[in-house]
Amino acid sequence: MVNNQIIGDRDTRLSPLSPEDLAALRDSLHEQRLFREEQLRQIANVPARTDEPVPRRSAAQTEVRVELAASARMVLADVEAALERMAEGRFGRCHLCRRPIDRERLVIVPQARYCVRCQQVREAGR
Repeated sequence: MVNNQIIGDRDTRLSPLSPEDLAALRDSLHEQRLFREEQLRQIANVPARTDEPVPRRSAAQTEVRVELAASARMVLADVEAALERMAEGRFGRCHLCRRPIDRERLVIVPQARYCVRCQQVREAGR
């Protein structure tokens, strides 16, 4: 055991992604892209018809919508970047240490740019 993990278990998590893994992750990224695009449309509250009035909002509601839109745009950009890395064959490697990102992490956060260790280091430096 190393760091309370069985060595064989660690090797499985860090093994190269299979074509099936990549296909599932690509599907997940496409779903996230569609969700974020729809979220941005809803936040913008574009009326279905041009003759519908846009509802008035308080300053607090507007601020929340602006923050939600900014967050959705950031995630959408991360998803697009992940799809680009995938198309270029660079997907699944940490941007800092260049080691493979754990498969389990990619399943949860397919747009991840960093392995868990490097992500923790980045967050600690903020």
